[in-house]
Amino acid sequence: MAVSKGSSGGEDMCPYRLVLEHVTSRWGVLVLIALEERSYRFSELRREIGRVSEKMLTQTLQTLERDGMVHRDAKPVIPPRVDYSLTGLGREAAEQVRTLATWTERRMEAVAQARSAYDETRAP
Repeated sequence: MAVSKGSSGGEDMCPYRLVLEHVTSRWGVLVLIALEERSYRFSELRREIGRVSEKMLTQTLQTLERDGMVHRDAKPVIPPRVDYSLTGLGREAAEQVRTLATWTERRMEAVAQARSAYDETRAP
């Protein structure tokens, strides 16, 4: 996977790397894991994830929708109702991300020990 030499930003990245970036971004991971459980309205999803700005959540959902991982269902009712859910592709990605998240949680003690050992070798 290589990055091309264009200057217009993310679209010039290797397509695989760009999708990987979307799926593994801080908010992308949390959105995929949350939506794996069930569909959410925007405000519910924001509360479920916590500490994400409206703008960032909107951008993340739009990116994942464009990549075919999230389905946005806008219902023509008053007040407007929009539900977000995973597509089949999104469900596959969520399963992979959840595996990594579970591994991270399970191995956090080993990571903490490695960090401590590293920091001790670098201490003045």
